[in-house]
Parts: sequence; structure tokens; C-alpha cells
Amino acid sequence: MEGNRVSWTNIALTALPAAVWGSTYAVTQQWLPPGRPLFAATVRALPVGLLMLLWVRRLPKGDWWWRSLVLGALNIGVFYALLFFAAYRLPSGLGATLVATAPMMTMGVAWLLMGQRPARVSLAAGLVGLVGVGLLVLQNGLDRPLDPVGLGAGLLAVVLSSVGFVLTRTWSPTEDVVSVTSWQLVAGGLVLLPTALVVEGAPPALDLPAVGALVYLGLLGSGVAYVLWFRGLAILGPTPASIIGLVNPVVGVLLGVALLGEHFGPVHIVAMVLVIGSVLAAQEPVRARLGRRPGRAARPNPTTPAIPGASSQRVPIG
Repeated sequence: MEGNRVSWTNIALTALPAAVWGSTYAVTQQWLPPGRPLFAATVRALPVGLLMLLWVRRLPKGDWWWRSLVLGALNIGVFYALLFFAAYRLPSGLGATLVATAPMMTMGVAWLLMGQRPARVSLAAGLVGLVGVGLLVLQNGLDRPLDPVGLGAGLLAVVLSSVGFVLTRTWSPTEDVVSVTSWQLVAGGLVLLPTALVVEGAPPALDLPAVGALVYLGLLGSGVAYVLWFRGLAILGPTPASIIGLVNPVVGVLLGVALLGEHFGPVHIVAMVLVIGSVLAAQEPVRARLGRRPGRAARPNPTTPAIPGASSQRVPIG
């Protein structure tokens, strides 16, 4: 029972960043300066990355210099640029639902790079999630014409981040998750900074709501969220974590309705039920509870790695 309790804690902590990321589209359209995706991406990544680096005071060693640059570009730099570009051009709900394609993409990348064939239940959960995506995209597409450029940017962001998440698990850094996150945020921010200055010019004037939105996206949406997400990748693995990421579109749709006045109807409800069901079906504690017979004790999961105690400052990846 203790193992299941810990597993549920891991699932909840991994779902938290996915929920926060679901607010990116609504926050961007509601409060950030229009037409400045590269500026928004840079400010979201670089300041919080530098603050975290000053806090941990630990630099990469050996191969982790170039690995941090690669992961920073995939997980942060190019991903953020494409994400904000899509956020400015797509409805909030539709933009957030694009990440629901990540489980299938991550399963394919994990198979190619790590030789991990997807389990049947994970594959089924991913397919059900895609059905939910299709329903949400269809419903939102009826409300507003789709922007093919924004749609393509969002899908490419999912592809690159899936590769980055699998590489993060494959390379298995021995440093703590906060240090690895800070390296990637700084590397990604440094990739974005010159590009933003060349393409968009000097930073725009910001009002108080825009500053608050950038602080929220930076501290919570980048710093805290990526620490919890990389921790989840380490403990749960890329495929289960990516399926938990389906929480993102649900939050995106709800915030689009609440903040942007986007349409919400019965199709959205059905789609959300499918999405949440696929998230739960892919998690080991749910399957263990459903498969447990009365009077028979649950068997411990030998593949679940130990979680450091509360006194530990480090959560190793891998």
C-alpha cells in the first residue's frame, strides 16, 4: 500500500506541470504583448534558469556541456519559440490539445532510441487520447478557422520535445534534477536570445499584467514545472509521463472558456472524459487496483525506483 501511495504522489506531482503548461495559451493571448513569441519564450526561460544556476552553483561536466545545449534547445529553446508562435495563432483549447499527440510520438521515439516497445495498455491509452484530441480539434475548428502555420508549429514543438524527453532519460544524468533543469533553461534561453533580438528587435514595453504573466510563466511554468516534470520522467519513464501530459489540453480548454470566452459544449465533455480516462488507464496504481482480486494482497512493483527521502536535496534522473 505504501508503494501505491508513493506512486500516486509521483503521478500527481508529474500532472502538476502539465496542468500549468495548459494555461500557457490563455495567459499568452490574454496578457502578453501581441506578436512577440520569441521575446516571451526568452523571458520565460533565461531569467529563471540563471536564478536557479546561481542557487545550485553547479556547472555541467564533461559531455554534459554539449548535452545540456542539445536538451536545452529541444526541451526549452526551439520548443518555447514554436509553442509561443502557436499560442499567438491558435485558440487556447486547440493549441493545448496538440500536446495530446505527445504520448504516441514519445512511444515511437523511445522505441527508436531506447528499444522500448510500447506496452499494449500504453498504446491503447495513447490512441484513446488521440480520439479525444480529434474531438476537441473538430469542435474548436468549428468555432474559428484553423491556422495551418500555427498548427504546424505546435505539432513540431511536440515532436522536438518528445525527442528531448527521451534523450533526457537515455543519458541519465547523475546530477540532481534542479541542476539539470537550470542547465537546460539557461542553454535554451541563450539559444533564443540572439534570435529574438535579430527577428523581433528590442524588448517591448510591458504593463503590470504582462510582467505578472511573465513571472508566472517563468517561475512556475518553467522553474518549478520542469523540475517536477524531469523528476517524473526519471521515476515514471517517458511514456507514462507523456500520457499524464494529457492533463494539459483539458486545462487549456477550460481556461480558454473561462478567460477567452471560447465555446464549450457536449463534445468537449466527451473528449475530456476520454482524455482523463486514458491518463488513468496508463498508470500502474490504477491497473493494480483494478486487477487486484478480493482477499489477495497486491504484489509490489519491482520496477519502481526508490524515491529519496524528504531530507535529500537531490533526485537523480535515471
